[in-house]
Amino acid sequence: MVSVPNEGGVERSLLSWLDAVGWEVHGQDGSRGANVLDGKYDRRSNEVIYWNLLKEQIIEINDEITEDNADRFLNSLRRELDYENLLEGNQNFHELLTKGKTFGIENARGGNDTVYVDLIDFDPDDFLESNRFHAVNQFSVSRGATIRPDVTLFVNGIPLVTMELKSVAQDNDYYDAISDLHQYEEDVPRLFIPGLFNVAADTMEFRYGSVGAPDEFYELWNEAPEQYADEDNPMKQAVQALCNPATLVDVLKNFVFFEKRPGGDAKIIPRYTQYYAVNRILDRVREGVHDRGLIWHTQGSGKSFTMLYAAENLLSRSEVARNPQVFIIVDTDKLNSQMRDQLSNLSLAQWTEAKSIDHLQELIEEGSSQLVLTTIQKFQDVEPDTQGNDEVIVMSDEAHRFMEADLGSRLDAALPNSSHFGFTGTPVREGEREKDRNTFTEFSPEGEDYLHRYSVKQGIEDGLILPVYFTLRHEMEWKVSEDALDEKFEHEFRGMTTEEKREFISKNVTSRTMAELEPRVDRAVEEIDAHYSEKVAPNGWKGMVVTPSRRSAAMYGERLQERRGEDAVEVLYTSTNDDPDLIRKFHTDPEERDSIVESFKEPDEDPSLLVVHNMLLTGFDAPILKTMYLDRNLKDHNLLQAIARTNRPADGKQNGEIVDFQGVFKNIDDALDYEAETKAYAARDEEELFDDLVDQLETVMDIFDGIPKDDSQEATNAAVSRISKHPERREFKQGFRRLQNLYESVAPDGRLIEEGIQDQYKWLSRIQVAFERTTSGKEAPEDDMREKTRQIINENVDVGEIRDDFPTYKLGEEFLEDAEGLDNPGVKASQIAHATQDHLHPRTGQNPHYQRLSERVTEIVERWQGGEVADPEAVEALKSIEEEVLEVEKEAGDDADERAKYAIENHLTEELDEEFEREKAADIADSIVDQFEDRVDRAYSGWQTNKATEQDIEELILDVIALEYNRPDLIDDPLVDAIRNYLVNNYNA
Repeated sequence: MVSVPNEGGVERSLLSWLDAVGWEVHGQDGSRGANVLDGKYDRRSNEVIYWNLLKEQIIEINDEITEDNADRFLNSLRRELDYENLLEGNQNFHELLTKGKTFGIENARGGNDTVYVDLIDFDPDDFLESNRFHAVNQFSVSRGATIRPDVTLFVNGIPLVTMELKSVAQDNDYYDAISDLHQYEEDVPRLFIPGLFNVAADTMEFRYGSVGAPDEFYELWNEAPEQYADEDNPMKQAVQALCNPATLVDVLKNFVFFEKRPGGDAKIIPRYTQYYAVNRILDRVREGVHDRGLIWHTQGSGKSFTMLYAAENLLSRSEVARNPQVFIIVDTDKLNSQMRDQLSNLSLAQWTEAKSIDHLQELIEEGSSQLVLTTIQKFQDVEPDTQGNDEVIVMSDEAHRFMEADLGSRLDAALPNSSHFGFTGTPVREGEREKDRNTFTEFSPEGEDYLHRYSVKQGIEDGLILPVYFTLRHEMEWKVSEDALDEKFEHEFRGMTTEEKREFISKNVTSRTMAELEPRVDRAVEEIDAHYSEKVAPNGWKGMVVTPSRRSAAMYGERLQERRGEDAVEVLYTSTNDDPDLIRKFHTDPEERDSIVESFKEPDEDPSLLVVHNMLLTGFDAPILKTMYLDRNLKDHNLLQAIARTNRPADGKQNGEIVDFQGVFKNIDDALDYEAETKAYAARDEEELFDDLVDQLETVMDIFDGIPKDDSQEATNAAVSRISKHPERREFKQGFRRLQNLYESVAPDGRLIEEGIQDQYKWLSRIQVAFERTTSGKEAPEDDMREKTRQIINENVDVGEIRDDFPTYKLGEEFLEDAEGLDNPGVKASQIAHATQDHLHPRTGQNPHYQRLSERVTEIVERWQGGEVADPEAVEALKSIEEEVLEVEKEAGDDADERAKYAIENHLTEELDEEFEREKAADIADSIVDQFEDRVDRAYSGWQTNKATEQDIEELILDVIALEYNRPDLIDDPLVDAIRNYLVNNYNA
């Protein structure tokens, strides 16, 4: 039985797990753990680093840093947090974290020396003793806005991991946590400048993603070394396996890339498969017992980055290899180009590309410690036994193809003293004879099948790749004149006996021959056009037609262009000078093909259909490709490679799809010579997809047991009320999300209407629209739904009526009257809670009242969703807070100066330990705001976080309170921080 965090909340559970693996934890008792460190190290609320703690540590781990010069160094480091672009700042700070920061110190001769100052001690022998590891909850930062993530991990006072958690009581999920993290990155990017990654979790799921990562790149961590393995609690296992200090520091130091991308740069951190595979390689090289190993990772799992992480670690870690030369070998120019482009865009310094056979020969002889990228073909004329480095590590991509011809032998002869690691998603085991191709015997020591494996099944379960479903279309009804065919056949072969004709047909009429028959191509094109229009195009996906010959590809292309337009369909194959006119019609050069492929990958660009022969079946990643129309007889690793073209995830894409015109999947056991697990998960019958839809529909409908399934306001009210609270809220949010994706994949299908599925789905879609309006405040949530779902809503659901029944609530006095018209108190509570929270969120830093009111709303909502407070009581409590919010706004006034004075006055009278006269507080507030307007320059972008501006504000606060009003006893960091934040937040609103 799988256990989950206890009812006390995922936050306390997570802190306890971190405590068990070596973190110094504060907040396990439910208190605000950050307060402990804030007090001990005198942190200002607008600072993201515990500077006094960091000062202690840099003095400890750097001989050149002393009490005399530490502050000067830290002041220079503070400037490294001032970046407008989060990722640019994160990359720069990562360089400082991993390589140190330059600093000028005075030498004995009276001159200056430049030294590198380490912020973290990465020495593997004593990093646990020489660094400080803190895990705290409720770390609050105020810089223009105020954020308070649930858990933050600090190394030497530097925030490296920010965690947002959703509890059972709130019953949101990790999607909501990711959304909150994105908001934090936008509100206070300074916190994330030093960050390594973020964590989003709920009571059942754990996801991590690099700083700046979009939703789809928050991933699972589903593997663990023995000391952290916990099958009963996968979330605990993930937290401890990824976030233990040793792994965290290892990832920080050795597993981060920054990649230049056309749409914006990205930070790359490892998936667990990449991390553990690389460490297996490093261990094998370090131990030196075996010189081979097979990395068997399914297509789409990121083998290229696994090789690059391995190369980077081999070249940079002297404890693994002293001075190695590393080769990455691919077997096509296309893969070479892809890897070269990847290397060019990454922050990886020591690499070169072998431009020719002679250049490769030179590189081997020189033996320089660097990464060398080359194709296997360049080894064909390299002289044997010229290896200039005795520490050579070879990594072969698509290793299942490396036994062809004698190229593998040439490689072995050229680099006889090397360790060789093969990477493949489709290993080959063709027979038992010595001459048969066998990836396992080629790359694995005796008694070992693989060094590390990541299967298709694991990839699907992790959501890293999608399941692929197939539909058989090989038994088409042809509109062909049999008499005419018989007559033509008899004319051509009239000299043969019946037996001779039968034998001739058996030997010579191949699948390729059939694929080039015009009547068959006509019929197949008709099927493809209809299928693509109805099932693929509506959601913006694209398709690929795979043919057995260039002639059949040209025939398909010609006919599909007639139906769909020339721009919508492109045909790709190699060309020769003596090609017939039909094939010449679609000739393209390599540059044109690259351009077509790049356009195909873009959602809003043509082509939408590619017709290919012997192209794009390996090394081609296009998440927008949903459907492959397969008219070629593929088997084994070639078939797995083709299947993998459609399994790349994309938002809203439930699965990949293969429409089989050859009957390849008629007997999957014959088509795939792999073990049972690979066969079972490589591709499944489309009927299973329909069954999944039926099961998922039943699961979601069960949430509304006892509620009439009609379109009445009463039924909609009852349904929305039910899914506004735990546990139905989470069940519906996740269940409908998956149901919608399944429906989009299956529709149109006559059974949806025949079996009443569409009617039930229509009703649920209505509830989803009402639910989104109630909980998110969207005026038209139906616009965000998938195309086929949106069509059902538009045609069958009275959207206007739902809008009337569930008005989008904007905070204001008029709503207090509107809310009385809602019959269902559960719906009313949901609307008031959302609108009040939404209204308060950007204002919490403007006034102490707002912060307290926001906390009260959160508490009421949690108790209500957890069933501790009934609907009517929740409505009254929330309405009471709402009235207070409106009253505070009224008293604060509309102008920035009025709001700031009101906030400061209230803080002085209500937040200090001693009693403070209201009149004197008002005078102090007036003076502070007046001087703020006179003395602080706000005429430039970024004034709110400028260091000089912060100092100006703090000086005027001291001048007013300590000098003008003679109250130096009031001055402390919390008060100064609070007043500064009120000024900045109100004048920045």
